[in-house]
Amino acid sequence: MFQKEAIVRLLRDNDPATVLLLKEQLVESGSDGIPALRDLLALDDAAVTEHVREVLEKIQTDDANDEMLLCAHLFPEHGDLEAAWWLLTSCFDPDAPIGKLRRKLDAWGRRLRMLVARAESSRERLQVLTTFMAEDLGFRGNAEEYYDPKNSLLSDLIETRLGIPISLAVLYIIIGRRANMQIDGINMPGHFIARYERILFDPFHGGRILSRPDCEAILARQHLKTESSYFAPASPRLVFLRMLANLLFIFERAGDRRKHGLVMNWLKALDR
Repeated sequence: MFQKEAIVRLLRDNDPATVLLLKEQLVESGSDGIPALRDLLALDDAAVTEHVREVLEKIQTDDANDEMLLCAHLFPEHGDLEAAWWLLTSCFDPDAPIGKLRRKLDAWGRRLRMLVARAESSRERLQVLTTFMAEDLGFRGNAEEYYDPKNSLLSDLIETRLGIPISLAVLYIIIGRRANMQIDGINMPGHFIARYERILFDPFHGGRILSRPDCEAILARQHLKTESSYFAPASPRLVFLRMLANLLFIFERAGDRRKHGLVMNWLKALDR
C-alpha cells in the first residue's frame, strides 16, 4: 500500500493514465486497503475524494460479486432467500444501508404481528397483511417502469415501494415470516403470485385475492392450459432462479453487457 501523501499526489496527477494505474492498484489491494482509503475521504479535495469513492465502490462491488457467485454455487433448495436477496442488492447498490433497512423490515414485521393477532380466520389474516402492505405502507406494482432493475433490488423496493410481481411477493414472504405467517411464492407462468394457506393472492395488484378463473385467465394470456404444478409452492432456490432470470432479461434488454455477464455467471452457478 502506498503512503497517504503519495496516493494523494498521484491522484492529483494531470496524467489520466497515471491516475488510472494507481486506481487499478488500489482496487487490487482489496478490502485490506479500505480503512486507509476511507481516511482520504476527509480531505478537502473534490477530485481526490471522487477517485477514492470510485475505488471503494469497485472494491466493495468486486467483493460482493465474488460472494454472490459462491452463494449461487452453494445455495440449497431451501436456502435463505432473504440473505441471498440482500447480497444481490449489495452487488448493484454497494452503498445501501442494509443494517438500517433490515431494522425497518423488523419493525414492519412486529407491527404486522400485532395486527394479525386480532384476526380470527385465514382470510382475515390475509386481508390484514394485504391492507398493511398495500395501503398502510404503499407497496404496489411498477407498471410504468416495469423493466427498471431497481424493482428487483431490496433496498430500492423498500425506499420507492415499487416492484415487480416476484420482488413484491418475496417481500410479502419475508415480512410475513416476521409476523409468523407462512407465505408461499407461486411460480405461475407469466405472473408470479403468492399463497397464504389455501388462498392465492397477487401482491403486484394490491394483494387482491385470486380465484381459479382469475388464474386461468392469466395462463390463457400465455396460451397455457391450467396445470396443478403451476400452483405448487416454489422453493427458495426456484424463486432465486427466477429473480436472476428476470434481471438477466432486464440487462439484456438495456444492452448492459457487464451486468448481463455477471448475472449469467450467477445463474450458471445456481442452475447447476
